[in-house]
Amino acid sequence: MIVVFDGQCLLCNGWVQFLLRHDPAQRIRFASIQSAVGQQLLAQAGLKVDGLQTLLVIDGDRSWQHTAAILRVLHTLGWPWRLAWVGWLVPAPLRDALYRWVARNRYRIWGRSDTCMVPSPETAARFLD
Repeated sequence: MIVVFDGQCLLCNGWVQFLLRHDPAQRIRFASIQSAVGQQLLAQAGLKVDGLQTLLVIDGDRSWQHTAAILRVLHTLGWPWRLAWVGWLVPAPLRDALYRWVARNRYRIWGRSDTCMVPSPETAARFLD
């Protein structure tokens, strides 16, 4: 599974740090949208970097965006995070409307870094660029 994230977004970087801590099996790999690999994955999914307001999760030949991506990743982490699957009971238009609002305001609320996150030596192999 690959999580494509905004490497300059502090909220997104927090999400990546959370996933690194809670994925001891190391099933999840990462690519920032600012990297060549990330841009290639976005293009394959039909997405553009400019104005991107979604997280992209790729698993084999399938991909997910918005809240479906978050729920899919949490499911991969196992228990107790799989309990988040109850979120599927909320209709996607409602879940995704909240997601898009957060995505549009992520820099204003959580901030933005001038540089992309640099992984630690212990986790560097999990990043695709």
